[in-house]
Amino acid sequence: MEYQSYSIRQLLDSVSSGSIRIPAFERGFVWDMDRVAYLMDSIYKKYPFGSLLFWKTKSKLATERKLGAFALPSPKEDYPIDYVLDGQQRLTSIFSVFQTELQPTQEYDWTGIYFDLEAEEDAQESQFYALRREEVISGKHFSLNVLFDSVKYREATEKCTKEQIIRLDTLQEKFKEVSIPAQILKTEDRAIVAIVFERVNRLGMKLDTLQLLSAWTWNEDFDLLENFKNLKEELEEFGFSEVGEDCDLILRCTAAILKKETTPESLLELSGQQIREAFPKVRNGIFGAIDFMRKQLKVTALKNLPYPGLLIPLSAFFAEPDGKEVSYDTRVYNQLKKWFWRSCFTNRYSIQTKKVIISDIEQIIKLKNGENNSFGEIDCKIDRDFFINNRFRFDNVNTKTFILILANNHPKSFLSGSDIDLDKVLQKYNRTEFHHIYPKAFLKGLRFDDSSINCLAYFCFLNSSENKKIAAKKPSEYIKMTPKGDILKDILCRALCTSDTFDDNFNAFLEKRIELLVQFTKKLIQN
Repeated sequence: MEYQSYSIRQLLDSVSSGSIRIPAFERGFVWDMDRVAYLMDSIYKKYPFGSLLFWKTKSKLATERKLGAFALPSPKEDYPIDYVLDGQQRLTSIFSVFQTELQPTQEYDWTGIYFDLEAEEDAQESQFYALRREEVISGKHFSLNVLFDSVKYREATEKCTKEQIIRLDTLQEKFKEVSIPAQILKTEDRAIVAIVFERVNRLGMKLDTLQLLSAWTWNEDFDLLENFKNLKEELEEFGFSEVGEDCDLILRCTAAILKKETTPESLLELSGQQIREAFPKVRNGIFGAIDFMRKQLKVTALKNLPYPGLLIPLSAFFAEPDGKEVSYDTRVYNQLKKWFWRSCFTNRYSIQTKKVIISDIEQIIKLKNGENNSFGEIDCKIDRDFFINNRFRFDNVNTKTFILILANNHPKSFLSGSDIDLDKVLQKYNRTEFHHIYPKAFLKGLRFDDSSINCLAYFCFLNSSENKKIAAKKPSEYIKMTPKGDILKDILCRALCTSDTFDDNFNAFLEKRIELLVQFTKKLIQN
């Protein structure tokens, strides 16, 4: 490790020439402008403001970040590059305040930093402010942007008083004389770079878990952020793009697979090599869990899932390296389904979630390995109250569970008898795909209140176009629009309705449908 000091001019020149750069595994610029102003105040008053850490290498990285809003020019060939491992926020602040050569490449929400000429010298209070142009008062506020440009500095001070010029010359002198310490790590061993970056950021401001993991799992052939991006794109093809967008959920699945834990932070105990080598296993676990949910439970999108956390233990179950698949018999298959349905109905994933998931991970691994286990042995009782007391609301876990019940009985269209396209309907997942079996307008005409009308037991898969055709017709009328004979019997069976559904006897229909719903649900929970 070497030590070196930089003047602000040297830093500006090094960044502008492309010799100082930001590696892709560093986070972006996050400081607000008030914090930048306080940094300027600290530099002006010669208070400690931290050092920089550079990694000097001859190897240019394949992916890099901008420095704030600025795209950096390519470095000169055969010249070493200084990648910033620590101090990026301070470096970006200094460069953005004083540089005058580069233009921002994106919308630039940067307020200028100004020195208050009327402020008295004060050890505590800052004399620097972040101001927009309309807030600047001529003769009171002086822009720091011109301090290192002699021509612009002369122009900016032309109308100043003699006393102001003396004060501004002192200001300029202080910033020109400042010496910024930097540590220089010289190595071509990228494993050492990742370790140093990890340790520096554990001691300093903590980055989020994905950024930290990206830092010390990174090498020339593996970029964790890029792998997460690819995973998201693959999941979109399965209709589970929301999983790919939820980095925390993916990290929790990763923690379950690699550490039998639920918190992403537990992954920080692993080495970069362990995570890199295990990533195919992680990917296979997540895809295996999603494939099981899609094919065996009719969950076609994350928004269908009553609790996203249910994906975590299943990912641990299906996690295997490339070239190896998880095989299981009928007993294990039934146990997986029983666990899923009982977890949904008992709402156990809504309280003490961490404790519950850790227990489920432990038991599902035992199930996978053929060991004695209690996976899925959850006390669960189903009665009519579930279907009569819960209202149909899309943001409600009980409604999501109810929709999955209907989906798992392979519903058919009431008017055509064709199979409901569950992939299409559940991925769209909006209110227009579900309607009352007894039309709402018809029930209101019988003076039923909204609370009664909107209980789960009255709903079925029925899209908006079919619902419009049925309109306010009572069942004995719209039965004329449905297929006849065995096809109609099959439609009713798939909708968990009895043959006398169309008799216009609302109360009798309700009781019989609830009975069928309870019976079918008991089969699902294997009660």
